[in-house]
Amino acid sequence: MLSKQKVFTLGLQHVLAMYAGAVIVPLIVGGALKLNGTQMAYLIAADLFTCGLATLLQIMGTKYFGSGLPVILGCTFTAVGPIIAIASTHNLATAYGAIIISGLFVVLGAPLYGKLLKFFPTIVTGSVVTIIGLSLIPVAMNNVAGGEGSADFGQPRNLLLALITLLVILAVNRFATGFLRSISVLVGLVVGTAIAYGMGIVNFSTVGDASWVSIAQPFYFGWPEFSLTAIFTMIIVNIVSMVESTGVYFAVGKVIDQKVEQKQIVNGLRSEGVAIMLGGIFNAFPYTAFSQNVGLISLSRIKTRNVIFAAGGIMIVLGLLPKLAALTTIVPNAVLGGAMIVMFGSVAVSGISILSDVDLRKDGNLLIAACSIAVGLGSATLPAMFAELPEFARMLLQNGIVSGSLTAIVLNIFLSKTKDDVQVEDNTVPVLAKESQVS
Repeated sequence: MLSKQKVFTLGLQHVLAMYAGAVIVPLIVGGALKLNGTQMAYLIAADLFTCGLATLLQIMGTKYFGSGLPVILGCTFTAVGPIIAIASTHNLATAYGAIIISGLFVVLGAPLYGKLLKFFPTIVTGSVVTIIGLSLIPVAMNNVAGGEGSADFGQPRNLLLALITLLVILAVNRFATGFLRSISVLVGLVVGTAIAYGMGIVNFSTVGDASWVSIAQPFYFGWPEFSLTAIFTMIIVNIVSMVESTGVYFAVGKVIDQKVEQKQIVNGLRSEGVAIMLGGIFNAFPYTAFSQNVGLISLSRIKTRNVIFAAGGIMIVLGLLPKLAALTTIVPNAVLGGAMIVMFGSVAVSGISILSDVDLRKDGNLLIAACSIAVGLGSATLPAMFAELPEFARMLLQNGIVSGSLTAIVLNIFLSKTKDDVQVEDNTVPVLAKESQVS
């Protein structure tokens, strides 16, 4: 049984692992829309606050809401372009009106989506989880180099910091035992940041500029307005997120050695729909299951939901106390990149492990896996190839997880010779035969 202090520390590790991915969305959107400093600070605080609420909704696991899986929710990057476009064409109130309605669509559409899970047999889920891990690796490498667009991109000091962070994580995993081993990523981040501070890289100015308290206010940017085009656009965004979240549920199921039932996925997506509506109400963002944290669960070997409860509570507090939230931003990109290498690689290996249970010599399974992984990874690393397509097609195809998933599903339908190959028995997704409880 973990003590409260250990649960808090493990929860903080999860928050640090996903923090960069969570705050980059408000930073990009706010910058593109030329929001002032006060508005930007609110946007980040509201996003963190709603991330925490969304995560708690997901982890609770009631009769109709919440998957009960140790999943953390964060704002989806897929929504960045559409939100900027809607706000530029209309205004932010229209963007948030579309987010609210699209969240309602997810809540109501989740049961219908659940019926489509028969098209997610093991060959498809294994391919999707592998794509999730592989498509995140370029993100890790960009951070290793200092962060895309940074002035010191590719500088040797960034590569050195990433290497030191990675080596510390590996050393703790190899030589430490018990609780210290489970927080190897946090230890790596602390050591890497301390060394970066000695090199003069760590900047505390954002901490000094941040306010002490910020309360998320409903409709901060005005009462929601509605446009059919904007609503349809955000619905497409959230359909993409539903597919992405499904892959994350599969990945988590593999990591915690638990079958993922159809009902869990439906309830999880319902919770995401509620979280999206909250994002619209508090003027934050649409939310989806974060794949960044799947690898961390695998590394820490801690599967208890209490840790994710703690992570959700920490994010709520960070959203209410911007100065404390700013303190977590001092971790340099290169240090985060070093930690991401092992976390994201772990997700890819989980997918490969799922595929190892599949006979790749049977009924085109090799072609299904090969083509879907190639398409998914290609879309993730070279999204510009779809730049000339209509906007709705770009949203679908520039997301490697979605394009790879659709490829796997379609090929499975056409290449599988028997009806059973495209069905899931007993309303479960065959992630593993072995089942275990998550406390």
